Amino acid sequence: MTVRDISFIQDKVAETWRDVRWVESVGSTNAELLASGAPGDILIADEQTAGRGRKGRNWVTPRGSQLCFSALLEADPAERLGLLPLATGLAVADVIPEARLKWPNDVLIHGRKLAGILSEADFDAATPRVVVGVGINVAWRREELPVETATSLNLEGIDVEWDPFAADILLALGERVRQWREDAEQLLQDYRAVCATIGQRVRLERVGGDVEGTVDGVSETGEILIDGTAYSAGDVTHLRPAN
Repeated sequence: MTVRDISFIQDKVAETWRDVRWVESVGSTNAELLASGAPGDILIADEQTAGRGRKGRNWVTPRGSQLCFSALLEADPAERLGLLPLATGLAVADVIPEARLKWPNDVLIHGRKLAGILSEADFDAATPRVVVGVGINVAWRREELPVETATSLNLEGIDVEWDPFAADILLALGERVRQWREDAEQLLQDYRAVCATIGQRVRLERVGGDVEGTVDGVSETGEILIDGTAYSAGDVTHLRPAN
């Protein structure tokens, strides 16, 4: 089971997104949309064979397992691009009340990863653009999960109808993108309210050397604050369970 009625989804989100396309299989929704899309376009795929995660990691989407899509936007305001991945994770949490966020944008349920997000900017185009890729685990067998720390909606006892669920996610994303552009202060307040990383003792794996400490918060530009120092990038591991 996967997305079936793309016309239904397009009609539901027509006031928010310019065009919604569906493909059965693609290498990477991000790469395909950057190559062939325009700002305001959405590309949904049943299967990704050459998707990318952070730090160039491979991201493969088996058919029928994920709601996998990318959204193409104008990279404006460019000075707030660091907040866009946070806004995207927040949109997923808007639709899944059980979800919490691990900085910057991993979506968790009960401490296990439910969804991943990757944004990529293209400043070589005539109009600078940014693409945001989202993969939400919807229907997996436990033994087929990519890592032990992952989960999916069906394994958490959350049943969704694919087409309405996809439309709800896209509408939530559209609203959070609007907020990213117009009201970053409220966006950050909303993000902090569902960020499970704040208050945690963490290890941040980064190019300049790993850091361990307690997360004080998230800065106005989306950086993680660990023992009073801001970091803009790195992989976070929670070293103790969230409260």
